[in-house]
Order: sequence, then structure tokens, then C-alpha cells
Amino acid sequence: MRMRQMIKCWMLLVAISVLPAMGAESPKEIYLLIGQSNMAGRAKVTPELAGPLDGVMLLNQENQWEVAQNPLNRYSTIRKGLKMQQLGPGYGFAREMRKQRPDATIGLIVNAKGGTKIESWAEGGTFFNDAVTRAKAAIEAGGVLKGILWHQGESNANDPEYVQKASALISALRKALGDENLPFVVGETCTAGLSRPVNKLLNEIPNVVPNTACVSADGLTAHDVKTHFDTESQLELGRRYAVAILALLN
Repeated sequence: MRMRQMIKCWMLLVAISVLPAMGAESPKEIYLLIGQSNMAGRAKVTPELAGPLDGVMLLNQENQWEVAQNPLNRYSTIRKGLKMQQLGPGYGFAREMRKQRPDATIGLIVNAKGGTKIESWAEGGTFFNDAVTRAKAAIEAGGVLKGILWHQGESNANDPEYVQKASALISALRKALGDENLPFVVGETCTAGLSRPVNKLLNEIPNVVPNTACVSADGLTAHDVKTHFDTESQLELGRRYAVAILALLN
């Protein structure tokens, strides 16, 4: 009798382990968020931003959807320590997307790592492969991949070949994900008084690569070493990403 009960308990645990996370549902629209520290999130998560995001799902380490809440980069396969993951643009992005499309459940795949150069994301490397693998897993878990958000450039601030490298990355990601016209939005880096020629190059990408856009960082401010956006700026940056991706989708 005891053995039979133990077997039943074991079978129940196995069944629970393969169920989606509590409250999860398959999102209608999926977005891949990649890049370096500002995408990973370094801004403070204030109490009002700590709770779950209504209608927004996050792909977890089991490739299952769960209700999204900060830090959104918690399940990145390449991230730095969990304590370093805070508020990135993904929160403001998802919040604005829900505002504009209240009937659509938004799915986020966030796979960023601070301090990385664009070369680290080249086709065939670990960062590229992990992003593609997680995106494909998300699609299999339900939903349609609608676009990619990219925030990187601080580590390539003076790279004259940035446009060519970014163009190659976009092409490779689109090919790997089976959509040669997949919307791709990049964002300017935080200047805060610094000279970052890469911002000019980021703005050239839409002139070179079809169905892309560049989000401005005008008026946004940093909270540390003139590099990482502060909380309010991250929320506004995310909102701008949403406006840009919606323009491409429409």
C-alpha cells in the first residue's frame, strides 16, 4: 500500500514538473531582447515595478512561459550574476505594447549580457546560438516571433565598422529564425556628456537594412558612470522601442 502511494506521488510530481508555470499562457506575440548591460538592466527596480506584468509572459530556463516580472534578464543563458540583473527596457516595452494591443499576450525572451562587444554576437558564437535556440524554443512553446530588440554599442563606442557588423548580425539572425524581413530595432547608447560615435552609426542602420529602426536616447539620463540608463529613462527607452516596433509591424 505504501509503495503504491509513493508511486502515485512520484507520478504527480512528474506531471507537475512538465506543466507550464503557474498562470502561464501561450503568448500571441514574441519578442527577442538581446544586447549588453543596458538591455540586461542596471537601473533600480522600484517597488511599483517589482510585481508581475499583466498580460506579459517571460520564457524561463525550462523553455516554458511564466508571468513576467523583474528582473527580466533572470533566465539569460549568458548573464552575469543574478544580483546585477535589474530594470532594462523590456519592462517599458512590454507595458507599452500591452497598452497599444490590450488583447495580445506579449512573450519576452531576454538573453543579454553586460560588457559584450558586437563581435561576441557574431553568427556561430555562443551568444548568437543561445539567442536563436531560445527563440525557436519559444516559438515551439506557442506564439509568433514578431521582432528583435537590440541594445548594444557601449563596448563598440568608436567602431567605424559597426554598421557592417550589425548588418551581418541582423541578416544571420533573420536567416536562422526563418524570416528575412523580421523587424529589428536598435537603440542609441546613453551619452550623458560622453562622445559615442556609435550612436551616429546606429542611426545609419535603417538606411542600410530594410525593416529596421533606431530608437533615440535624447533626453535620457544615466545613474552611474555615464553609461547605464536610470529607472525613468529605461521605462521611456522601452516605450520608444514599442513605438518603433509597432511602426515596423504596421
